[in-house]
Amino acid sequence: MTSLLDHVRRYADAHANADGIAISPVPGLLAVRAHMPSGLQHAIARPMVCIVVQGSKNVTMGATSVDFTAGDSLLITADVPLVSQVTRASLAAPYLSLVLELDQAVIAELGVQMGDAQAGGNPGEHTPVRVETTDAEVADAALRLLKLLDRPAAVPVLHAQLVRELHYWLLAGRHGPALRRLGWPNGPSQRVGRAVALLRTEFARTLPVERLAEVAGMSASSFHQHFRAVTSLSPLQFQKQLRLIEARRLMLAEGASASSAAFTVGYESVPQFTREYGRLFGIAPVRDMKAVRERLQPA
Repeated sequence: MTSLLDHVRRYADAHANADGIAISPVPGLLAVRAHMPSGLQHAIARPMVCIVVQGSKNVTMGATSVDFTAGDSLLITADVPLVSQVTRASLAAPYLSLVLELDQAVIAELGVQMGDAQAGGNPGEHTPVRVETTDAEVADAALRLLKLLDRPAAVPVLHAQLVRELHYWLLAGRHGPALRRLGWPNGPSQRVGRAVALLRTEFARTLPVERLAEVAGMSASSFHQHFRAVTSLSPLQFQKQLRLIEARRLMLAEGASASSAAFTVGYESVPQFTREYGRLFGIAPVRDMKAVRERLQPA
């Protein structure tokens, strides 16, 4: 994977922002770089594959904790709450990875063509976070996709078939059994995904569970069961984490005050926001922002 490492490093060095994220013109494709071990980072992850080419990282979902390093691929097959931390990185050898959001429509189409239409099963029987050694075919397809970025005029014409090929090799390789469930037509993961999409766009509003269940095409009781099985959270807990993560982003990236961020994401009580922020991040919002500013000050 040396050649892939070289291309990920070169793209990240040329395009990474202050957070170490290098967004590409291919939808859902980005490179990640970190020059030092990080603190704990909270997020509601989307279905994605993360191909690590240098350094190491740890990801925790509930009681499940996985470590992965160069040569590994992290697969996430549902919108789930994660706590992640770069554990090995330096100026000389930064943490580097290539991330691609998974396309459920492509997975479903490929699954039918590959004879996997029956895949699915009970979402509670499978973990949505798993690590495997990166298949050689996956690494090769990822490398050719990165090389395509050097030819901007070709990207709009050719990227879709390379992204499709990358999905194929993921399905055909070590991640295949877990990935096939994501594309199961009208399966629980896809139904819950429709409700998650609504929560992501309207998290600041009050969303009755009946509306979410209707979007998912389920009864309220069935929706609760499947939502927790897929995401590990109740719909209310999921919305709360979305609000708190966005509030932290507003304070970090836009300099919003704690009260302003709280009201923007839908809280009506600042004390309640402060309590729930502390439970999730382990520190009160004002103290959190002060600690971040102190870390960012030059030594």
